[in-house]
Amino acid sequence: MRKNKSIRTMELREYQQDISKRGAGILKEHGLVYLSMQVRTGKTLTALATAEQYGARNVLFVTKKKAIGSIEDDDEKYDPSFSLTVTNYEQLHNITPENYDLVILDEAHCIGQFPRPAERAKLLREIVGGKPVIYLSGTPTPESYSQLYHQFWVSASTPFKEWPTFYQWAREFVTVRKKYYYNREINDYSDADKEKIDKYCAHLFISFTQEEAGFEQPVQEEVITVQMNEGTYLLADYLRKHRVHIGRNGEEILADTSVKLMNKLHQIYSGSVIAEDGNGVVFDMTKAKFIKERFAGKKIGVFYKFKAERIMLMAVFGADKITEDPAEFNSREDKIFISQIQAGREGVNLSTADALVMMNIDFSALSYWQARARLQDKNRTKEAIVYWVFSEGGIEQKIYERVLNKRDYTLEHFKRDFKVTKQLKRAA
Repeated sequence: MRKNKSIRTMELREYQQDISKRGAGILKEHGLVYLSMQVRTGKTLTALATAEQYGARNVLFVTKKKAIGSIEDDDEKYDPSFSLTVTNYEQLHNITPENYDLVILDEAHCIGQFPRPAERAKLLREIVGGKPVIYLSGTPTPESYSQLYHQFWVSASTPFKEWPTFYQWAREFVTVRKKYYYNREINDYSDADKEKIDKYCAHLFISFTQEEAGFEQPVQEEVITVQMNEGTYLLADYLRKHRVHIGRNGEEILADTSVKLMNKLHQIYSGSVIAEDGNGVVFDMTKAKFIKERFAGKKIGVFYKFKAERIMLMAVFGADKITEDPAEFNSREDKIFISQIQAGREGVNLSTADALVMMNIDFSALSYWQARARLQDKNRTKEAIVYWVFSEGGIEQKIYERVLNKRDYTLEHFKRDFKVTKQLKRAA
C-alpha cells in the first residue's frame, strides 16, 4: 500500500515528461494507452507521471513479483499525488476492483496468450472493467501480433470490441494455418496481419528506444565454452542412443519422446538432470566452479535455467555470499545475485553489476532479449557485458544461434541439429 508521502527526490527526464503528457491525452480520449518503452528507459516513472497527468486518485499497479520493490522505491522517490497499490499477477484474486480508478499493467505482454485467455487475463477483465488502463512493455508482441488481442480484451475500451472473442477476431486478422503437435493437428493462429491490426490500435501506442534515451553503453556479449567432465558427455550420448538410463542409486532418466530428450540434454549438458521421481540430480559442477574462478573479485549477477543449477551455485559460492534480492545486491559490494532466468528477466535492475553471467540459456527468444538487458541504465558509464557460459559440444550454442535472431528454439530445430529420428532405441 501507499507509504506516507515524502518530499519528491526524483525528477523526470525531458522525454519522460513529454511521453507522460502525450500518454495522458491518449488515455483521456481512448481509455487506454500503451507505453512501449525499451527496458531501462524509465517506463515505471513515466507511467506514474502519466497517471498523475490524467488525474487519477487511486492507482493499481500490477507487475512481476521481483519488480515490486523497485516500483515501490520509484513511487516513494517520485511521490505522485495519488495513492498507489502495487501487486503481482499471482495475487490478482485478492484485489477489490472498486478501490481503484486507474490500472497500470506492467510487462503487459504476459497476458497476451491466445487463442484462449489466460486465467490472469480473466481476473484482470473483472478488475479493469471500464477503468482507464496504462499498458507497459518493451516487447508488446514478442512472438506474434495475435498477442495484442487479449491484452486489450481486459479493458472495456478495447479497440477490438467489434470482435468479442479471439476466434471471431482471428477470422478478420489472422491467416490460420495447420500444424502438428504430438502427432495431433491443431490450428496455428500466430500469423496475424500487422498492417491491418495497426489500423485499429497504432494510435494507442507510444514507443521509445534506448537510443532515443541516449544510452551510452549498449550490451556487449561474450560466449565462453567450458569442457565438462567426461561423465557428462557419456551420459548425454548414452541417453541419445538408448533413451533411458538407470543411475547407480536406481534413479531413472527417461527420454522416450523427442521433447523429453531435448529437455534432458538441455539439463545434462550443464551438469544436472531431473529423474523420473521428480528429484534433481547434480553430477557436474564445472560451470559453477568456472564462474567463481573466472569472475573472482567482480560484482556479478548469475542467471540459471534449472533449479539444480541454483544448488550448484549455492554450494560453490556459499549461501552467505549469495542474494536473490536485487535491491540488496545493488546496495552491497560483497554479494552475488542469482536468479532463474524466467523469474529475473523482467523488472530486475542489476545496473550496479560489473557483468551478467548466464549459466545456461532458455529456449525463448524473449528470455534472451529481456535477460541481457538487466545491466542497462542510462547513467551507466562502465561496459555492459553479458557472458554466456556454454558446455563444449552441448546444446546451448545451438539455442543461442537461434534466439540471437529473435526466434525461439523449437523441437524441429533440435531434431535437425541432433539428427533425432522417430525410432526409439531402448536399452536391453
